[in-house]
Amino acid sequence: MPPTSDYSEITNARRKWWFRKIITFLTASLLLGVFYSWSSPRAFPKDTSFGFGYGMMHGALMPMALPSLILGQDVEIFAPENSGRNYKIGFILGINACGLVFFGPLVWRPRVDAKNQKNHERQM
Repeated sequence: MPPTSDYSEITNARRKWWFRKIITFLTASLLLGVFYSWSSPRAFPKDTSFGFGYGMMHGALMPMALPSLILGQDVEIFAPENSGRNYKIGFILGINACGLVFFGPLVWRPRVDAKNQKNHERQM
């Protein structure tokens, strides 16, 4: 009969895993908020025509504004005086690029082919 693992050990391991995830998330949020507060004045210069490139940068920085907004800082996330369609397309592409870079690794799982899965099942 195979040995069974203690339920409390599994629960404690799961709690530790979640605790590490939450601490990592909060630390990353704090660092992103500090970075956005530092970069926001540089990303929104006065008397500038905001085109595609600025739209990409503003879109990539926009998700990073959330911690600053939650903490009560009124930070810019979109340039109202922009070049129009080109800026908006850049903004949307910037948001998607940011999501891919920052959130893609959180949901990415390595692909397991049939051969490796059989070997993995045998080891368990």
